[in-house]
Amino acid sequence: MSNTKIESETGKVNWGIIGCGNVTEFKSGPAFNKVPNSSLVAVMRRDADKARDYAKRHQVPKWYSRADDLINDPDISAIYIATPPKYHEAYAIAAMQAGKPVYVEKPMALDLASCYRMKDFSEQAGVKLSIAHYRRALPMFLKVRSLLNEKAIGDIRLVNIKMLQPDQSVMIAKTSENWRVDPSISGGGIFFDLAPHQLDLVHYFFGKAQSSCGIATNQAALYQAEDIVTGSMLLQNNIIFNGVWCFTVPANLEDDLFEVIGSKGKISFPVFGNTIEVEIEGQKEQISFAKEPHIQQHMIAKVVQHFLGKEQNPCSASDAIMSMEGMEKFVYGK
Repeated sequence: MSNTKIESETGKVNWGIIGCGNVTEFKSGPAFNKVPNSSLVAVMRRDADKARDYAKRHQVPKWYSRADDLINDPDISAIYIATPPKYHEAYAIAAMQAGKPVYVEKPMALDLASCYRMKDFSEQAGVKLSIAHYRRALPMFLKVRSLLNEKAIGDIRLVNIKMLQPDQSVMIAKTSENWRVDPSISGGGIFFDLAPHQLDLVHYFFGKAQSSCGIATNQAALYQAEDIVTGSMLLQNNIIFNGVWCFTVPANLEDDLFEVIGSKGKISFPVFGNTIEVEIEGQKEQISFAKEPHIQQHMIAKVVQHFLGKEQNPCSASDAIMSMEGMEKFVYGK
């Protein structure tokens, strides 16, 4: 199998979306029609009425209620999978079996074993697979990476992440209906939904961890998944990483901090914000970035170029597996 239909015949990627839920309304869905050489042809959702409604509102030509029908549509040359993690592996492999490259939401899959099966199938079948760790393509984080590469704050000593949210947060459900706090569907709790963004940036900036450990537990008993996690890693060049995630703090203590401390200063920013603060030898500078209307658009543009054979994979399975390894080590100790 190969991607020759995309690369040599059409010069364009015609997309089908499996799972046209909330994440696709603004973050990703509209972007497929906004980047060059890309078009959204069809969407699929098991609820036919919701699939039809999405297609109508977003002016998508086709809709389906069965994933197989979308995958086998001859007008579709690539698949974006935006379902809960439980279904990523099966849909990704089915799409790759049909010879169609896949762009799959983060976290890459339900667990690390599933990630490796997807990676192995992609390599054996010769069909491309990219993961939606889209923050690595945003101008703000490219600027951070550039500052680090320039040694703007000297040699890196320490990396800290703090993610604190109250139990009233819209990300947290008090009922069993929210799949994000059902480990059988999401792999874990809110940590497994948010930490992939943060940990992927750690690895994007500093490479693969040499060792890691962590502690996780459920303190508030609002759901069955963990609600507090701590993790430590030894990164390349003897850089120490420490992270803490807690989803049951008072509202006044809510925090989102990614901090890099070097021999000459520090860089700090919120992973879910738009401003970098650079402090060098006591002098502070803030660099602000515009809010993106479709936050995945930069990444989708890179994925399209990759699927067309014009760029390297912007986030490979191997890249995504690094953050999954860290999450499982922190939470399950494996």
